[in-house]
Order: sequence, then C-alpha cells, then structure tokens
Amino acid sequence: MNYWLVKTEPDTYAWQNLVRDKTAVWDGIRNFQARNFLKQMKKGDMVLVYHTGNDKAVQGIAKVIREAFPEPEYKNWLAVELAPVKPLKNPVPLAVIKQQKALANMMLVRAPRLSVQPVSATEFDAILKLGEK
Repeated sequence: MNYWLVKTEPDTYAWQNLVRDKTAVWDGIRNFQARNFLKQMKKGDMVLVYHTGNDKAVQGIAKVIREAFPEPEYKNWLAVELAPVKPLKNPVPLAVIKQQKALANMMLVRAPRLSVQPVSATEFDAILKLGEK
C-alpha cells in the first residue's frame, strides 16, 4: 500500500464535502508531476486530505477507490476517485508539521505547492498520531 496527500481549497471542495458526497472524482490537477503521482495511485491506497488557504491543515483520511483515468473533457489529464475513511480527531496544521523533526523531509514541507504528493508510511503514521492529540 502507498500513502498520499492531496490538497484542496476548502472554499472549492472541503473535507466535509467529501464526507457528505461519500465519493469524489479528484480532478482538475494541472501539474505534470502531480499528474504522474495520480497515475501511481492504486485502489486501496490511503490519502491525507489537506486544506489549503487559511486552514493549512490535514483534515482527514480518504482512500483511493478508482485508479487513474482520463478526465472526460481533458483526455491528457487524469483523475482518481476517493472515498472518505475518517476525519482526524484534530486537524494537523502545517505549522505543527513543520515543527516535527520526523516530518522535516515530507514533501509538504519541501515542495508545498504540489497538489498531489507521496507520503511515506512513517510520515502518514506521524500525522495520524498528531491528529489524535
């Protein structure tokens, strides 16, 4: 199993929308590196859902339920389908993530603009522990 982080602007599509909708096509990714990461996602992979904007925090955990497929209108771009697993008890802010020595190499810290990014199992577990505090 692989682990990922996807970013969303909460004013556009928030974690609460994913919970309400039960599934969502994760599309609109217009960065080649992020597209390549979408291509690597496999059914069952776990995904941290991160709010950008003023929130700047990991909100919950989703899973990949449909692997990469071409967007209907833009065939050169890909989408995946996600389903919510559970919210974090407490969202984990970027400021807290940056304070953790164990997360210093996390792509979210090193390449913060990338909207889809891999997360190591260790990083994933560390975020979950922070979200339970």
